Amino acid sequence: MLIFWKHRFAMLAVPKTGTTALENALAPMADAAIVNPPGLKHCTVGKYRKELAPFFERNGRRPLELVAVMREPVDWLGSWFRYRSRPALDGQANSTSGMTFDAFLEAYLSDPQPDFAKVGAQSRFLQGGVDHLFRYDRPNDLLSFLQNRLGPLPAFGRHNESPPGQLHVSAGMEDRLRKACAKDFKLWQDLLDKG
Repeated sequence: MLIFWKHRFAMLAVPKTGTTALENALAPMADAAIVNPPGLKHCTVGKYRKELAPFFERNGRRPLELVAVMREPVDWLGSWFRYRSRPALDGQANSTSGMTFDAFLEAYLSDPQPDFAKVGAQSRFLQGGVDHLFRYDRPNDLLSFLQNRLGPLPAFGRHNESPPGQLHVSAGMEDRLRKACAKDFKLWQDLLDKG
């Protein structure tokens, strides 16, 4: 999470939406950069408003706009699946190595979820809403916003990328996913409808 106090906005770090690359490039320009622990780096809207806003916003006297990025829900889950298939996690409870994407989605939809499928939901992260929500698949929209607020931007590299992998989803599984994750798909559709 990056705080641009002088420019009056906070950039929230929705997991698997390119936020590590943003942090690496923009941290020197930020007034505060929270990159660890993961629970604070990936602070949800609700947690920010409850625990951090009073500190950074001086008890409401200097409100900060909230900025975040959202990824298409199946693509977002696919990124988690691929990220957890990397060799560094082999043999660990959160590894998806050797698994199909459908099997991962089945586990994600189960209750309780196994460790490898505990990735949360973008709709829960963004619950309460943000002032500026950008599409992951349209990075230039976010970059234009940042450039308008901050001025010239440094070069962005790629960081924390998921390895390549097959993301085939059966029709039946996609239907189940769309029903179970209706809030995520609605949030994404609303974002698409805005253009």
